[in-house]
Amino acid sequence: MSATRVASDRRWWALSVLSITQLVVVLDATIVAIALPYMQNDLGISDADKQWVLTAYTLIFGGLLLLGGRLADYLGRRRILLIGLIGFAVSSALAGLADTAALLFAGRALQGLFGALLAPAALSLVSLTFTETKERARAFAVYGAVSGAGSAIGLIGGGVLTEYASWRWCLLVNTPIALAAAAAAVVVVIKDVPAKRTGGYDLPGAVCVTAALVAIVYGCNRAAEDGWTAASTLTLLVGGSALLALFVFIEARVANPLLPLRIPGETNRGGAFLIALLVPIAIFAMFLFLTYYFQQTLGYSPLKAGCAFLPFPAGVLVAAGVASKLLPQVGPRILLLVGTLLGAAGLIFLAQLEFGDGYVQVVLPAQIIFALGVALVFVAMQPTALHSIDDSDIGVASGLLNAVQQVGASIGTALLTTIAVQAMKEYATSHPPEPTLPAKAAIHSYTVGFYWGAGFCVAAAIVVALTIRVKPKDLVTEPERLAAVVD
Repeated sequence: MSATRVASDRRWWALSVLSITQLVVVLDATIVAIALPYMQNDLGISDADKQWVLTAYTLIFGGLLLLGGRLADYLGRRRILLIGLIGFAVSSALAGLADTAALLFAGRALQGLFGALLAPAALSLVSLTFTETKERARAFAVYGAVSGAGSAIGLIGGGVLTEYASWRWCLLVNTPIALAAAAAAVVVVIKDVPAKRTGGYDLPGAVCVTAALVAIVYGCNRAAEDGWTAASTLTLLVGGSALLALFVFIEARVANPLLPLRIPGETNRGGAFLIALLVPIAIFAMFLFLTYYFQQTLGYSPLKAGCAFLPFPAGVLVAAGVASKLLPQVGPRILLLVGTLLGAAGLIFLAQLEFGDGYVQVVLPAQIIFALGVALVFVAMQPTALHSIDDSDIGVASGLLNAVQQVGASIGTALLTTIAVQAMKEYATSHPPEPTLPAKAAIHSYTVGFYWGAGFCVAAAIVVALTIRVKPKDLVTEPERLAAVVD
């Protein structure tokens, strides 16, 4: 076998490891959702505290992503990947074996910490490993499909493990997977050269943005519980926004910024980051309300509810393969436009759901349409967000991309929950009492949520039209530009 063939095979094995890493990080935000009642019962977790099973992970993960990306740049992306995988394996075991609520919350927080190292390191290594245009498109297609389908796979996996094993395996399953990925990464993942630092670490910026992201994500979580006008919600959101403004002020003036403003400041990249903020809101509209619909309205078991989402990851995988071939030919703009509009169409289709409808009439075709759109968006969005980025900034740019997606998911969950609860109340008070009124009011609230999700897809399409100008020829990368980053 030729040296070129060996190197090529190694790249694709590396992509497998990096994609598995991303899958573990993404699905861990949802895999415990279906198992949450079982955790609550076994460990005696109160209703007031049960949110921390999810929040402990998302807060730390979202808050540390930018810092994790910059550490990957300065200390080496593969090194941070290995540290993250081993740490994720240990923290997953801690959470899965927890015999108290406090230990479970601590394990979930540690998972978030090491996930914040893994996500930017893995994405930046994909960018460094694949430098030929067509291979790069295929690699981002695979990685984008995993990112887009990961939440659904988490729900499916959570249903299977909860029904046939134990809620503990929703967490413990990460340990052997992460350790195997770490062992494989030592062999197949390239050893990159860390970026050179000309000054010290931007500690004020790191503290400021971490606090800002934690405050905003937690503020969105509190909004779902207490409402948007509650003092606790407003304090967190206003404080987080003020800290974010202070972070921008700091980054514009320090010599060695955590996040150089040129990264989101370039029009195409800025558009991609904004799309990455909007589209997860629409994705969570589908997941959130279909989960309620399957389990509360249709009475599905955890396993059946998880399996009901299967058309979504299947559609994402199929469409991602097609998108990988189209990306080098038509560029990201067309794929992003078509993808966001397909996403809107799928959610509008879901919004036609009525009392008495079954799974096949509306949910199945709508999921497939939405999945096709999500696949096109993720395949085109990620390379656009990293387009023409300085080699020394790949890690922090990857961290920023993950961070805005996390913020979008948090905003989406809180905002859409609030809207749906209000819609349900208004429907119930404006219709005469009858035995089916609660179910009809619930379905009405879901359809309102789907329409809002479609609106965010349309908003993303407008952003595409106004900002994305990358042409197919611009996607051709120069391997020699990246050679200095690879050992």
